[in-house]
Amino acid sequence: MLATRSELLEKIWLGEDTFLELKEVKFAGGKVRGPTQESLADALSAFANSAGGVLLLGVEDTSREVLGIPVEHLDTIEMMVRQACVQSIQPPLAPVVERMTLPDLKGMEQPVIRIAVERSLFVHQSPGGYLQRIGASKSPIPPDQLARLFQQRTQSRLIRFDETPVPRATLHDLDATLWQCFVPDRRNDAPETRLNKLAMVSRDDQGLWRPTVAGLLMGSHAPHHYLPGAFIQAVAYHGTDVLPGGESAYQQDAQDITGSLDRQIFEACDFVRKNMRVAAHKHAQGGRLDLPQFDMLAVFEAVTNAVAHRDYSMAGAKVRLRLFRNRLELYSPGMLTNTMTPESMPFRQSARNEALTSLLARCPINDDTLSHHRRHIMDKRGEGVPIILALSERLSGKRPEYRLIDNSELMLIIFGATVECSELTD
Repeated sequence: MLATRSELLEKIWLGEDTFLELKEVKFAGGKVRGPTQESLADALSAFANSAGGVLLLGVEDTSREVLGIPVEHLDTIEMMVRQACVQSIQPPLAPVVERMTLPDLKGMEQPVIRIAVERSLFVHQSPGGYLQRIGASKSPIPPDQLARLFQQRTQSRLIRFDETPVPRATLHDLDATLWQCFVPDRRNDAPETRLNKLAMVSRDDQGLWRPTVAGLLMGSHAPHHYLPGAFIQAVAYHGTDVLPGGESAYQQDAQDITGSLDRQIFEACDFVRKNMRVAAHKHAQGGRLDLPQFDMLAVFEAVTNAVAHRDYSMAGAKVRLRLFRNRLELYSPGMLTNTMTPESMPFRQSARNEALTSLLARCPINDDTLSHHRRHIMDKRGEGVPIILALSERLSGKRPEYRLIDNSELMLIIFGATVECSELTD
């Protein structure tokens, strides 16, 4: 939605409408004077309650002049946007926040921030109440219309998000080499009929066949093209913390892991295997005994759970893997389902994405170091969390910790085994 420079420039020239709002960013004494966190929340929630839209920061709405945002203040403005989405909107939003440049009246490129909001499956409340977008303005949703909106979006959520068709995606976005392993070869059935039985495609409101969220995640080499957060951001750090400013000197390795979900899982395991510390001991009977910092089966289960059970309706929110000298942190977007808590996870089972987990249960493990565990990526028996806890604690002596952050992101900490520097091997 208004993703290219040319589209944005054309819309700016035409002015604000149902899908575009412009806001100048003002400063006084180095502090942000406008817009306020509350006004950002009102604008973003109104888009989400309507048909979606783009909020562009750094452009004056009346003159439509690109004024830009000082580069040194971009982090501050982006932080304000995140706080507005999490603190001032209920339920929280996760829009796509992008930094880009646009030309001012003199043709000089100026930094701006583009915030894209999709039509939500929920009804969102902000400081201004329940708002909707009508033309270039926001207005409270009338009580009778609000009641209907709650009813409509509640009904929409009865169809699991991973089974919903993805707008603009077509069957050509699915690669037969990926999806044919899930679909029995029945010559009498058209491909879309077979894919529909696995919830990999579905008809949209116009009756057109489109890939579903699950279909793109498992049947496409680039699901992030339509689902912006559908990848794993992996970073390995030299030390035990992220230093202020996030200077690259403190990063040992970094990779955005894309592709179908099975590929993401195995590449994330490879990333950990490549960057973790390993101690080498001489075996009493000869030979070498390696002591890894992390149990790779536990890592495999943790990454699988993170991508399989995350909330893909949170546009732009990605799975984050952070590897430190003494621990691994894994962040998965979405609140816990069905009244689960971090404490009850080892004892309960609940799947947010039924279609997706069913496909992963059909997907073979092609990693020789993991295939002895089971034949397919998921078993759907709810054994993943107990395996993560038991194997990791056995290796490091410390039990992994699950934490729920802002009721919108699940964090897992796996503590690494102590590895003496003198015993390190490449």
